Amino acid sequence: MGKKGAVYERELKGILEGDIEFIQKFSKMLSDEEYRWYRSSLKRPFMVIRAAGSFGVDIIAIRDDYSFPIEVKSSHKKRIRFTQSSSRAQEQALNFIKECERAGVIVLYAFRLKNYRGDPWRIFTLPVENVRGRIRFIYSLLPKISYTPRGNFVLLWERGMPLSRFLSYLNYKENVDGVEN
Repeated sequence: MGKKGAVYERELKGILEGDIEFIQKFSKMLSDEEYRWYRSSLKRPFMVIRAAGSFGVDIIAIRDDYSFPIEVKSSHKKRIRFTQSSSRAQEQALNFIKECERAGVIVLYAFRLKNYRGDPWRIFTLPVENVRGRIRFIYSLLPKISYTPRGNFVLLWERGMPLSRFLSYLNYKENVDGVEN
């Protein structure tokens, strides 16, 4: 993904870890409700490991109830084709499907739309079978990555779940209004 993509990996890592500096960066861009859900990560943080290159995903988010391997994508455009520069992303996604089905888990794709005013992050997952455990509920809520007419994967930003809504599902038990700023 290069140096520019690493900026967004660190940004998502900071949000999921409950790093107040990364979360406050969005205070003026988000609605009050969206910002409240971003802030819910202060009370329900993940341990996030940047894993680029070593595990085949960009980051891994872990906490007591959920764990996710996450592939981070960013663009100025609202569409990312998995075959646009090479077919590496397409091959990676097909491999993720096999591995996720084998393990009964899901991989997340986090798509950051650059220069967007509002919640710039959208969350997706791949269509997989055999999802087990608590993660099955989250899987049922998440939009699945779309296909092109030729059967290749494509991320369509408008079809993704806003990160703030995703956090609302993950952190719904917390009294997010009680989070201090």
